[in-house]
Amino acid sequence: MEKQQVGLIVPAAGAGKRLGEQTPKPYLEIAGKTILEHTLRAFTGVESLGEVIIATSGDYAELTREILGKVYPGIDTHVVLGGAERQDSIRNALGKISGKTGLIAVHDAVRPFVELKDINECIKGATRWGGAILATPAKNTIKKVNSNLEITDTPDRSFLWEAQTPQIFWAALVREAYDYAQTHDVKGFDDSSLVEKIGGKVVLTKGSDKNFKITYPHDLKIAEYLLKEETE
Repeated sequence: MEKQQVGLIVPAAGAGKRLGEQTPKPYLEIAGKTILEHTLRAFTGVESLGEVIIATSGDYAELTREILGKVYPGIDTHVVLGGAERQDSIRNALGKISGKTGLIAVHDAVRPFVELKDINECIKGATRWGGAILATPAKNTIKKVNSNLEITDTPDRSFLWEAQTPQIFWAALVREAYDYAQTHDVKGFDDSSLVEKIGGKVVLTKGSDKNFKITYPHDLKIAEYLLKEETE
């Protein structure tokens, strides 16, 4: 399979209200660096990475440019304004992807522990099939409920996986998915769900529990412990 240039999109415009912090989650500092910088450094070993686009708020645009210049001095980088929702931010970022990019990877700004080997496996899957995402098998029994919180179904856990990022797709495919979503007012749970909506094939690449998303205060404490341990 021919190696294609990868473009990385990182939505970083979230407010981080669930963490109870005034500073948006990607810009909180741990071990002397913002979470966003830790996350971006996880992709520096991707040989085919050719450009990085970050969607953020206007208040953090300049800081984001500084971080990009520090982490990726040798490749094309752009900062775009984020939208009201994550999906809007990624659509804005797609407008900056160059025609040289064959694969587009979307990764959460607050998943700093993704491992290079998993990113590369995900790239292989996307190159072959059109779309691939990192995911882990569901560890807990899942209950489906109605609006009254009455259980209506207990799905077979052996078929359930928890989606992570990066989620990587052929550039033309993810563009088509986002165009369709905009035209038909479709709201996706993630990027993969939009690609699935237009009939695109997406496969799973088994990831790691370490690739968690920093969402709640206890996640931040775990991240602080792990990042400080890595730097000592």
